[in-house]
Amino acid sequence: MSQRGIASRLRWSIGLLAVAVLIPMGWFAARRTLADVDALCDARLAQAALGMDAMIAQTGLAHIEVAHDSQSLPDVPVTGHLGETPTHEVEVGYQVLGADGRVLLVTENMRTLGAPPEGDGAFGDVHIDRRHWRLYTHRDSARGITVTAGERYDSRRDVLRALWIEHALPLLLGIPLLAVAVRWSVRRALRPLDTLTSLLTIRTAWSRDTLLLAGAPEEIRPIVESLNTQFRRMGHALERERRFSADVAHELRTPLASTMINLDSAIAERRGMRAAASLPDAYASLQSLARRTDQLLLLARLDDADDMPRGRVDLCAAARAVVDELRATARVDARHLDVSVPTLPVWLVAHGPALDALMRNLVENALRHAPVGGHVCLTVKQDAKATVIEVRDDGPGIPPERREAVFERFHREATSLGDGFGLGLSIVQRAARLHGASVDLLDPPDGPGLLVRVGLPH
Repeated sequence: MSQRGIASRLRWSIGLLAVAVLIPMGWFAARRTLADVDALCDARLAQAALGMDAMIAQTGLAHIEVAHDSQSLPDVPVTGHLGETPTHEVEVGYQVLGADGRVLLVTENMRTLGAPPEGDGAFGDVHIDRRHWRLYTHRDSARGITVTAGERYDSRRDVLRALWIEHALPLLLGIPLLAVAVRWSVRRALRPLDTLTSLLTIRTAWSRDTLLLAGAPEEIRPIVESLNTQFRRMGHALERERRFSADVAHELRTPLASTMINLDSAIAERRGMRAAASLPDAYASLQSLARRTDQLLLLARLDDADDMPRGRVDLCAAARAVVDELRATARVDARHLDVSVPTLPVWLVAHGPALDALMRNLVENALRHAPVGGHVCLTVKQDAKATVIEVRDDGPGIPPERREAVFERFHREATSLGDGFGLGLSIVQRAARLHGASVDLLDPPDGPGLLVRVGLPH
């Protein structure tokens, strides 16, 4: 069974609620009104009996001597004018009895009534000539007469029928009109959803623009804000994916190059000790490639890695591992480079793969820009407030006015050596931000080159 839309659900819900409320209210109001009408009619009937008693007292009919023969009984004309012949059937009648129970006065329509209900001020229901009557009996003890006023239920039914129509007709006419009004109101209330649907339909697949829905109701604003938040997250995810692709190309280049160099040497030698010596180096390069791949997968999550677990890392051991890894690809021995690395362990609670990537890129940049016979110095210092990593080379350096720009992705200086992608310092900056660290590019205290200082707070 297919699910109905929100508009259909709202229309049915509001319609059913309106019917469920209006019909019982109308029925209750009608019952109350009918009860009031019955009470009013009974009061009118009692007033008629009292009025007849007063009229008899004024006209002296109570002292009229009448015969026991019913043919000689005085009749009250049903039209209300003495001596006139009735022209239509009247729904109100009277009966007056003496103290001895004789009929002193009676209307034609109540001639066959018989004895009235017992008691003074008593109401009762009887059938007279197959007609249903409502009676009220008044006993005048001072005059010794009993006055009974009667009203046929036909007149009451006419009133009741009119009241039922008066109460039911507005409902019968109002419910369809209410349904039309509900349909229009629901459609108007849900119009912002149609507008939102249109905005999402015309939105391009890679758009990062914020959704703007002018005059959005309070119920729609959280949806729009959530969508905008999701779009921003998707934009960041796409940016991280692009960064990851570029970082993979940048980071895997070194171990792949090292592997190819060793395999080329083994193929060239074909046999002998030199070929056998190249194969372990190729295997080591493949291990480095696998390790670098795992690290890159972790590095791709640096932007959202605040909650990633951290552990104790020996920065000096990590620095030595990085230099050993880069020694072949950077042709350290062939270029007669002097590389100094700290030997004493320096421990720090940090994100290990991120720090490995940070130091690897700093050392690789330094080795790439150092001249033949140059020097690269990596030092690690630690005090009570911070741990400082410094990488210095005696290459061409970076002018002060260009040092901020080198952190941009894919940026390369005109004096850069090698075939880097311009991502090294961008990765350094990302890893540093993960640890709340600062990265400064400085001039060495003596001589040319560049000094990169990373301050890792404790």
